[in-house]
Amino acid sequence: MLEAIQANLLSPAVLFFALGLVAALLRSELKFPEPLYAALTIYLLVAIGFKGGVAIAEAGLGRIWLPGLAAIVLGCVIPLWTYPVLRFGGRLPAVDAAAIAAHYGSVSAVTFIAATNYLKSIGQPYESYAIAFLAVMESPAILVGVVLGKLATSRSGSSAIPLRTVVHEALFGRSIFLLLGALVIGAICGPAGMDKVGPFFVTPFQGVLALFLLEMGIVAGRRLEDLRKVGPFLLAFGIVVPMVNGAIGVALGQVTGLELGGATLLGVLAASASYIAAPAAIRLSLPEANPTLYLTASLAVTFPFNIALGIPLYFAIARHLYA
Repeated sequence: MLEAIQANLLSPAVLFFALGLVAALLRSELKFPEPLYAALTIYLLVAIGFKGGVAIAEAGLGRIWLPGLAAIVLGCVIPLWTYPVLRFGGRLPAVDAAAIAAHYGSVSAVTFIAATNYLKSIGQPYESYAIAFLAVMESPAILVGVVLGKLATSRSGSSAIPLRTVVHEALFGRSIFLLLGALVIGAICGPAGMDKVGPFFVTPFQGVLALFLLEMGIVAGRRLEDLRKVGPFLLAFGIVVPMVNGAIGVALGQVTGLELGGATLLGVLAASASYIAAPAAIRLSLPEANPTLYLTASLAVTFPFNIALGIPLYFAIARHLYA
């Protein structure tokens, strides 16, 4: 386990993330221009979506429908069980509990990419179509969390955006639309299409990821001061809940026929928390929710934990189950 953690911590992506953290803590002037950050995000989403679509074309729907269904169920159920924990265990306002639950039911694409890099570094094979789980888990959790928040705001008499608008944002927001669109294109083009665009989507991928994680480290480092505001409960929540969700995801992966590597990735997705798609949807549909709570918990607590320690932990759980 210690060797696995060391291998993960010494990977280029994690070290660039740590560099960003240090830059923020030392109050460096290092900052990415917003257009560059947007460009890196678009590149990563399109690249992982396209590669996932190609993998689906190679594997066939017959192999992925059952674990894919399990991924959708996970995305729906995680907000349902984390909401009462936040609402009654943490005594948070209902709308804030719903917003945080939506973030933890949704997924982090960068955490998933870091997990695939980790598995490659230790020589552990995994199902290449696992990227499809990332695509199908993003929206359900956001919809469930928003509905919970809508119910809370309707009881309090607050004005709310129509549910139709919320559903449209959850299904066709920038990140989800790019991911699903690229997935469909990859499934249509198949391996022949990958041969044509591989030099652009495969070769530079690790370098782009390192730059993106450098920026994420800067953002997360600037959120560390907010830990005093979120309190010890959310700090514990941001670490314990991912471990529970990760173990559940790994177990579901085993039950649905995934190999050890694929089950690890499903566990990583279940353990991750969104900080791209979910904040955009929540900001639109639940403006009453406190951004400090859901952004700090997902980005400053859960994301660094998963990147540094969580990924090798979920692999260790999977290895124990499969042994």
